[in-house]
This record gives sequence, structure tokens and C-alpha cells, in this order.
Amino acid sequence: MGLVRLAGRDLRRAGRRRGGGAELGAVGPLRHRHPGLNAAVGRYAWTRSVAGVLQVGAVVVIVFGLTALLPGDTAVVVLGEQATPEQVTRVRAELGLDEPLGSRFAGWLGGLFTGDLGSSLLTGVPVADTLGPRLVVTAVLAAATLAVAVPAALAVGLVSGLRAGGRLDRALNQAGVLAQAVPDFALGLLLVALLSLQLGWLPATGAGSSGAALLAQPAVLVIPVLVLVVRQLAELARQVRVGVIDTNAAPFVAQVRRLGLPERQVLARHLLPAALVPSVQQLARGVDGLLGGVVVIEYLFALPGLGSGFVEAVAARDLPVVQAYAVLFGVTTVAVNLVADLAAHRLVPQRELLR
Repeated sequence: MGLVRLAGRDLRRAGRRRGGGAELGAVGPLRHRHPGLNAAVGRYAWTRSVAGVLQVGAVVVIVFGLTALLPGDTAVVVLGEQATPEQVTRVRAELGLDEPLGSRFAGWLGGLFTGDLGSSLLTGVPVADTLGPRLVVTAVLAAATLAVAVPAALAVGLVSGLRAGGRLDRALNQAGVLAQAVPDFALGLLLVALLSLQLGWLPATGAGSSGAALLAQPAVLVIPVLVLVVRQLAELARQVRVGVIDTNAAPFVAQVRRLGLPERQVLARHLLPAALVPSVQQLARGVDGLLGGVVVIEYLFALPGLGSGFVEAVAARDLPVVQAYAVLFGVTTVAVNLVADLAAHRLVPQRELLR
């Protein structure tokens, strides 16, 4: 809808400069906001927000159910394999593992609403205290990845889309296919072998470093960020390219160019915003994939983030910690997709919204 407003304003200005009043009739529907547009946008935002809340509720239920089905016994993990049945029974009672599943769920759900995530069954440390430092590391990884991948993908997708079928486009497509074909862990090992072991430019892992130490030594994060950027860049650039090709063939873009607007203005204010509609959705899916990639990368490079913490908690059957990590990942995914849907809806031209 913002796209159509900009197009109408720029076309009117171009028409006044050229004195072409007759030509503007072709874009007459772009001049005024449709009276039902705000209502349509509001209904969509409300419906999508309600769906998001229901999805969060489903995530909470599924997380608790799946963690309850995890094989193994936390009491046995705490005591060791040599523990007697009496000792296991006593520890299960102390940890509340002998309570009915419904009672445990009600208590855990009540804690979520009050911000109490419980305490680790192994260390007794509040889960919120363990999440904080790890969240910083993961947030820095994700932010650095998106800060590099998004602008690069926009540039690559725009150049490739405007030169569709050319040599550069074919070369970029082949590079993207190759980037997506290489697994993250394999690419990570190759970069470590080259940049750390052979050339000695960068540290191989962040083993033994805390979250604060890692932030003070950004070189430790370079290889993990490179691995995460490669896949995100390839996937997002492909979507931007498709959007640019489709939008470049749209009648309103041809009309804007016909009236003599500068090409830079055509690209920045008209073509690229419309082309970003599928790309915004892909970015949301990319963030979902980024969460999964972070688990692998943090564990591979021994980074003390949420991903490695989640793997360690699952291995130790530390249910409160596993549940907290899983809920955090699930809620983040729902929130990112909600924002992406609303943003994509905002970029859709008015005539599409009112169909």
C-alpha cells in the first residue's frame, strides 16, 4: 500500500513535468487510498495476532509433552548408574518427578506466567540465571549473521534479478546452489582447517571462554558467523532475485519508467519494495533455520550460547532447562513469523489487499 502511494505521487510529479495529463489516467486507481483498506489491514493484523497467541500456547503444551517423553531418568543421571532404587526414589521425590504429569504441568505453566522458569535439577541454579549469558552469545551470533547476510542478499538478488539469464546471473545462481549443498558442519570444519590450522589467522574454537570473554574477542566469532552467513545469503538472495524479476515485469514499473523517473528512484522506491514481499517471508524462515544452525555451530565451535546449552541440558535430562530453551526457541519462531507476515502484508499493493 505504501508502494502504491509512492507510485501515484511520483507519477503525478513526472506527469506535471512532462505535461502528460492524459497518460496519468492509466494509473488513476493509484491516486487515492481505498476506504476499506485500513479495515482490511486491521482485520488481518488482528487475525494473525490471535493466531500467533494460539501458536504460542500450542508451543508451550508441545514442549512440556515432548520433554516429559524424553528417555532416561534425571534422578539416575544425578546419582549415577550405581544408585540404589531407594536413593532414586528419594531424589525423584525431592525433585518433584514423582508428582502426576498434570500437577507438574500446572506448576510449570504458572511459573511461566510469573517469569519463574524454575531451577536446574542438576545444579539448583535458577534457569533464568543460566539463560542470560548464553542468550548474549547467541544474540550476537544471530545479529552479526543477519547484519552481513541481509544487505549482501539484497545486493546480490537485485543485481542477479536485473540481469536475469546473463553470465553474472548464472554464476551467482551456481554459487548459491553450491553454498546450500555444503552442510554447515562440513563448511565449518573446512574453514577451521584453512583459516585456523593452515593460515593461523583466526582461533578455531571458543572453548574455555565465557560469554563476556567472547564478546571481548570477536575474532572467535568470525568463522561461526561466516558459516551461518553463507546459507542465509544464498537462500535470501534467491528469493530477492525472483521478486525482482517478477516485479520488473509488472505494468506499474513500466509506467514509472515510461514517465521518465530516474532509474535509481524506480529501483529504490517502487521495484525493490514490491520485490521484498516474498523475501520477507524467506527472511522469517531463515531466522527459523538460523536457530537450528546456531545449535550446530555453537556445539561445533564450543561457544557457550543457547544452542550448546540446549544440547548439554538434553544430554543431562535437565528438564526445566530443556523446557526453557525449547519455549524460548518456539516463541522466537512464532514472533518472527508474525512480524514477517505483517510486514509482507504491509508491502502488498492495495489492489491485492482488497481482492
